[in-house]
Amino acid sequence: MTIVDGNALAGVLADRLGPDATTAPLHCPGCGRDGILARTRVHVTAMGMVARCRDCDALLATVVEADGHRWVDLPGFRAASTDDG
Repeated sequence: MTIVDGNALAGVLADRLGPDATTAPLHCPGCGRDGILARTRVHVTAMGMVARCRDCDALLATVVEADGHRWVDLPGFRAASTDDG
């Protein structure tokens, strides 16, 4: 297993999160911290990638690719909000 930062997921998630997926907002369900994809710790294996919180190791995203299909789960991501101020 290789451990890299969240930038490793940018290309894989660009079709779901936009061209600069590294700045996609995250809210850790474990420790409650807010952050962005680029600051996660990504575990890369032959089965796929798992993004975890750097502070508490909670699961933030998983990507599995097999047989020409890609499965993505984003439990730590939140929709961008707008401030109508």
